[in-house]
Amino acid sequence: MSSLMRGFPTEESTRVTQDNWQEPANVQWSFRHMRELMGSHRIAAGPKARSLPEGARADLSAVPVTRLTRGTQTVQDVIDTTHTDALVVLHDGVLVAEQYAEGMSTDSVHLMMSCSKSVVGCVAGILAERGLLDPSAATTQYVPEIEGSGYGGTSVRDLLDMRTGVAFSEAYTDPDAQVRVMERSMGWRPLAAGDPVGAYAYLATLGRESDHGGAFTYRSADTDMLGWVCERAAGVRMADLISELVWGPIGAERDAEITCDTIGTAVHDGGVSATARDMARFGQMLLEDGVVDGATVVPPSWIHAAYDRPADVRAAFAASDNEPVLPGGWYRNQFWFVPAENDVALVCLGIHGQMVFVHPATRLVAVKQSSWPSAQDVDHLVDTLRAFRVLGTALAESS
Repeated sequence: MSSLMRGFPTEESTRVTQDNWQEPANVQWSFRHMRELMGSHRIAAGPKARSLPEGARADLSAVPVTRLTRGTQTVQDVIDTTHTDALVVLHDGVLVAEQYAEGMSTDSVHLMMSCSKSVVGCVAGILAERGLLDPSAATTQYVPEIEGSGYGGTSVRDLLDMRTGVAFSEAYTDPDAQVRVMERSMGWRPLAAGDPVGAYAYLATLGRESDHGGAFTYRSADTDMLGWVCERAAGVRMADLISELVWGPIGAERDAEITCDTIGTAVHDGGVSATARDMARFGQMLLEDGVVDGATVVPPSWIHAAYDRPADVRAAFAASDNEPVLPGGWYRNQFWFVPAENDVALVCLGIHGQMVFVHPATRLVAVKQSSWPSAQDVDHLVDTLRAFRVLGTALAESS
């Protein structure tokens, strides 16, 4: 990474740009410097940071975990071999593990990719509690101009649970998949001739491939549509909604950022960059049923309803290609849920290895910021989930 962006001005051979920032050799630098690559909005922290009390450090090398293809190793082995940039672990709200790769520190912001979706989902829940957003309402009630697109006929609930019938492929390795084409309109790649300018203009071009309210299909576009709905419902842009409703109330220590397109629209589906410590504060709020220091941030009913999913939500997930990787899981209110035996973890996930793991059964919150060379890696994902679960169990048993 030290060989990138070298010189004053930078040498052409070392430059990271919109064209190449997602290439394997560049992602580690890119994820730490998003505001240098594209437009970004500031997500302001509040006037007072919530403290993170520190306890005795956990010995991650003493906790065994069975990996998907490597046999039995330790939690530390998982951290060391999955391109970890930052790790923060809280147990019962106490900081028990914290590690940073070279060049990272407690105040380094890092792209969280689709963990951003869970933050936007929390904004939606708060707006719903305040009577500004009706999850059962038609999407067109808030954004009438998409009536003629594939989003015509969808409900806000369809967006929240990614059960629209919109034609949208999330195949990251296909340069022609809609997820990659949308990146050009939202400023993550250079525009091509004929591309709509701005994420919202692109959303209005999407078609429909199946019934709304049916199968679960992971579509980043659904979160971008949800973000648009939230902004219309509140009359406030997303960066300021997150700041006022989430970032300030959780006691974030540092400002976060969210990338935006060339006309100032936030990238709701994956544009948030934040410190690992502040993402841990976010995770702790979720562990505490949406409450921070006695004050409600996210309505507890919003979180409970996501855990207590209707049968059709589970069935929609079971029929998807996610079931073999996360058996028994579901997706609700922009959160992933991963069960194992008698407990369930709430998980915020982002490609290239971003994760917020919330495990009520053991009172564990774990944040991992990563720079996997590939967008998706099943071994890395499953190993990290297993590592955090057994770490939580070990900490609970020793406390």
